[in-house]
Amino acid sequence: MAAVNRRDWLRGLGLGIATAAAGGGPIEGAQRATRPNQAGEKGTGATLRLVDFQPRSMLHVDEHIVERPRFPLVDVHTHLSFTRGDGTMRYSAGADEVLPVMERRGIRTMVNLTGGSGEGLAQTIARYDRAHPGRFLTFTEPTWRRASEPGYARWQGDEIAAAKRAGAHGLKVLKTLGLYLRDGGPSGKLVAIDDPRFDPMWEACGSLGLPVAIHIADPEAFFLPTDRFNERYEELANHPDWSFHGPRFPTFDALLDACDRVFAKHPKTTFIALHVGHDAENLGRVADRLKRLPNMYVELAARIGELGRQPRAARRFFETWQDRILFGTDAIPHGTSTPQQVFGDDLYKIYFRFLETEDEYFDYAPAPVPPQGRWRIYGLGLPEPILKKVYSENARRLLDLAE
Repeated sequence: MAAVNRRDWLRGLGLGIATAAAGGGPIEGAQRATRPNQAGEKGTGATLRLVDFQPRSMLHVDEHIVERPRFPLVDVHTHLSFTRGDGTMRYSAGADEVLPVMERRGIRTMVNLTGGSGEGLAQTIARYDRAHPGRFLTFTEPTWRRASEPGYARWQGDEIAAAKRAGAHGLKVLKTLGLYLRDGGPSGKLVAIDDPRFDPMWEACGSLGLPVAIHIADPEAFFLPTDRFNERYEELANHPDWSFHGPRFPTFDALLDACDRVFAKHPKTTFIALHVGHDAENLGRVADRLKRLPNMYVELAARIGELGRQPRAARRFFETWQDRILFGTDAIPHGTSTPQQVFGDDLYKIYFRFLETEDEYFDYAPAPVPPQGRWRIYGLGLPEPILKKVYSENARRLLDLAE
C-alpha cells in the first residue's frame, strides 16, 4: 500500500490548499564528515554522509522491555480509515489484522479518529465498531468541502447530531482547519480556527457529550526556517512539505491563541488537544492552558520523543495533570513512512517502556535513525495510580465507556 502523503491528503479535504516551500533541500549529502585515518589524523579522502550516519551508543544501562501495559489501555488516537476528497473512505487495515496486536499488547479499545462523515461514517462504524463491540470506537469529521456554502454553519451542527445517532463517539478536527482551509480556492482567505461559522458545530458536540479531538499545529520547529539552526532540519529536509514557515501560514503562537479562544468560548464542550496540546516542547505553556481551560485535555500521540528528553519536567507534568492526560499513539496500520506512527508490537512496547520504567537513553521510535530528531529518551517510571488513569480511566470517563 502506498505511503500516506499528509499534505496531499489534507489538500484533498480543504477548499484550495496552497503548497509551501520548506526552505531546505534534500538531506542526502547535505552534511559530510571527514573520516580520520589510522593515525588518528584528519583524513581527506573518504566521507560519511549524514543520511548514512547511524551511531551505536556505548552506554551500558539496564533495559526493561515491557510486553504489556500494567493495565488494559484505550488508545484514543489511531487512524484506521481516511476520507478521500470526494467523501468516500479508504481503510488502512481490517479488524482481523489489528486485533491480534491488540490482544498481544493489552489494548482493550482503539479509537479511530478519522471515521469520515455521512455514508462513509456509517460504513466505518459497521466495519469496526458494530462488528467488534467494545474494541473500536469511531469519531466523525467535519465536511470541509462545504464550508463556504450558504447555511453551512447550521447544516454542520445538524450533521453532528446525525453522526451521534449513527454511532460516532466524538469529532476529529484535522489541521486542515487553520493551515489549509481557504475560502474561494487556493488564493482565497485562510479560514481561522475560531471562525464563527463553526460555533454551531462546537456547541452541538458539547450538548451531545461528544469530545472534540483537535490537531491545529505541528512541532514549533516546523514554523521556523529550515536552516542549520533548526533542530528538526533532518526531518524537514526529508519531508519539505511539512514546513509551515512563511507568509502563507499563521505563526505557531497565532494558531495556539485561536485554538484557546475556541476552548474558552465553548466551556461546555470537551476538547482533547492532540499531541500534548500541540506544544510538547513547552510543558509550562501547556500547563498554563490547562489551568485556564478546564475543558481541555491532552494526549501523548507521536510526542514521547519530546516528553522523553525532558523526563523530570514530564513526570511533574503527569503528576500534576494526571486526570487530564490520555494515552494515544497516532498509529496507522499500513501506508505510512513515518516510524513513530507505524502500528505494531514494537511501537506499543516503546510507549509502555517510556511510561512504566526508569530506563535511560533508548529509542522513541522503531527505526535505525531517530526520525524526529537525533536524540533518545528516558523513562518516567510512573506509579500505578497515574498509569491506570492515563492508560484507561480518563478515556473511559470522557468517552462514557463501561469497565
